[in-house]
Amino acid sequence: MKTKYIRLLQWLLPIVSLLLVFYIGNYTLFMVVYFAMFVLCSIRVLQSVGRQSQKILVVIGFLTVMIFQMVLCTTYAAGHIDTGFAHPLRKLIATIIVPLPALVSRYILIGRYTHLYLPSIRETGTISFAALMDGKDRITSIVGSALRAGKHLTPGKLKKIYDDLSVNSSFKYVNNGMLTEEYFAAARKSLDDTSIYIVISNTGSAASDVISVFTQKAFNHASLSFDAQLETTVSYNGGARIYPPGLNSELMEFFFQKPNSSILIYRLPCKKTQKAKILQRIEEINRDGSAYNVLGMLINKSYKPNILYCSQFVYKMLEYAGIAYFEAGLDVIKPTDFIEKDYYRQLEFVREVKLWDTQNGNRNGSIV
Repeated sequence: MKTKYIRLLQWLLPIVSLLLVFYIGNYTLFMVVYFAMFVLCSIRVLQSVGRQSQKILVVIGFLTVMIFQMVLCTTYAAGHIDTGFAHPLRKLIATIIVPLPALVSRYILIGRYTHLYLPSIRETGTISFAALMDGKDRITSIVGSALRAGKHLTPGKLKKIYDDLSVNSSFKYVNNGMLTEEYFAAARKSLDDTSIYIVISNTGSAASDVISVFTQKAFNHASLSFDAQLETTVSYNGGARIYPPGLNSELMEFFFQKPNSSILIYRLPCKKTQKAKILQRIEEINRDGSAYNVLGMLINKSYKPNILYCSQFVYKMLEYAGIAYFEAGLDVIKPTDFIEKDYYRQLEFVREVKLWDTQNGNRNGSIV
């Protein structure tokens, strides 16, 4: 009899939860719920027994579903972030797609990866309850992340990212020759400076804000510069709708897209020959073509040598010149890794530059 009630509760809890979401839900709440479902299902898979590569593919499936949910809710279901939904039917659609990750895991992914224990729709309520009992701190962190996600995943930002994705490619080169001869001439002049500069930034772009939801880091972009004044800053980026996504030079204006934007500049000693080797490799990439590796931010894999994301590019350049100071391994390389994994203190902090400094003509920024 007790088992019967437990099974009934397992059925009722998800249904009641969906009804509650439908009744009180607004745009922000739906974004939080979609993100929470992604996190809970992903944790369940990552804690299961199986090969890491297969578990990563399953998590990518969950991430794809979450992006679909958010885009659908943003472009069709929601009317406005504050006023809510224009019609109850649209709100119903936003509610119905909430358990999609559980459906994917139960009826699609489980057919291919049967050794992974994935949750059914009935088990969705049990996941959160079991996780709550096993690790309250983890659930608290998830809730906090979900709330932050609701603030960052606004309709405007999601639409901008959705539009940008159409010009990105993780499988073919779309950027070619965007670095000019003037850029390379300026870079060659800096070769006598036996240091290369690593720039870690909080740009304030829509992509940066959304990435911060998943990385839990304020700084989400990495660049290289051949000079301390950042006249030769270069990295992989989305092109700011001016250049194709891939290898592009970066001016100071690129880094400051919101009031609290800032950049951290670090100096890494290197020989002139090592610096020249990096510049030569950048010339080759510029000539052969490149693309911004959106997919690589999930699995740290490039399908072509010149398809990279920003921190992957910076690390590979350091590795190519023989001055990489930490092991990247198979994990995705985060911009903050260049600071946090500097175990042997190879970097020298130069300065922090904030938006206020540039507006007041202080290009060197505030010395901290």
